[in-house]
Order: sequence, then structure tokens, then C-alpha cells
Amino acid sequence: MTPSRVLKFAIALCVVFFAAEKLRVHWADQRLLERAAPLQVLADSPVQTATSDAPFALGDYQVRPLAAFALRARVLSSENYYLGKEADLSHIDLALGWKRMADPAVYGQLSMSQSGRWFHYSWEDEPPIPLQEINESSANMHMIAATPAVERVLQKARKGAYISLTGKLVEVTDPSGWRWTSSLSRTDSGGGACELMYVEFAQVEN
Repeated sequence: MTPSRVLKFAIALCVVFFAAEKLRVHWADQRLLERAAPLQVLADSPVQTATSDAPFALGDYQVRPLAAFALRARVLSSENYYLGKEADLSHIDLALGWKRMADPAVYGQLSMSQSGRWFHYSWEDEPPIPLQEINESSANMHMIAATPAVERVLQKARKGAYISLTGKLVEVTDPSGWRWTSSLSRTDSGGGACELMYVEFAQVEN
């Protein structure tokens, strides 16, 4: 075989190799997507995991991470706050819904509002889904933005939009002994049931 034929043969082998590799990567990606698809619904539920992150200072406050936290949820309501130590840290609360509370046909039957760092909802005749399910698939969350960019995204969140958040559930203290602690449960209600989230990433879906 002449040198020119050897070169042509080597080039042909390279073309075949790269084509086969591209096809292999394509099908591998397809298999990953197929495996991930059934999990998409479950991804709409908050995911809470343990964290070993160390406490850190935030201005005059000390922040202690309690758990890593991520969710994709529907914005049911939003409210800005300007007074008190809480507003030094968290300028906005988002009332969020997941599972059936992300369905407009469900939450559209509820009258919803926020005030005093609380989330209120009511209905006319009977709730669209069981009250326990409403409680377990919605929550009022106090948002502490990690960066100005995150704050801007949180402020863009409007009722009906989907928002994805990742960060930490935290406890915040100051030298006077003041304390603000996140709930670590999705099933509690009443005082102390809100999540206090240090938000490291936020994205609103258009």
C-alpha cells in the first residue's frame, strides 16, 4: 500500500471513529433524558438534605446553615417588607406551591394574601383539595438573597410563574440574642412554620 493510500485509510478510520463516538454520546444523552423524565414531577417537591457548611457572617448577623434546600415551585403570592431586623436580611417573602398546589385549577379557587410575614388563604364553600394537602404542598418562605443578582430575580417573581431556587435553610442570630430560625418540615403550620432560605441561585421561568 502506497503512503498516499495509507494516509487516506487513516483519515477514513478517523472519520468513522468520530462519527461512532458522536452517535454513542447522543444515545447516552438520550438514555439519561429518558431516565430523568419520570423524575420531573418529583422534582417539583422541595428537596432537603443535610449540610456541613460552616456558619458565616452577614453584616452584623451570624448565619448558621441547617440544611441544603432546593425546589421548583409555582409563585402563589409575593410580598415585600421594609421594617424590622427581618427586613434587614429578607426583603421579600414568596408563598410557593408544588404538586397539586402548583395547578392553577386548584390554587385559583383560593383567596390568598400575605401580611406580617404570614401567608393566608381561604375558600368559599370547601377547599379544592384536602386542607392537609394544601398545608403540605405550599409554604410561605422568607428569602435572604446571597447576591444582588439573586435579589433582582426574586423581585421579578410574580404570581403564576414558576421559580427554581437552591440554597440553604438557615438560622440567623445577632449579638443581642435575637434569633430567626427556619422550619425544617413541610408538614408544620402556625408560628415558626415558615422556611428561612439563604438563596444562592434563583431563576424565574418565562
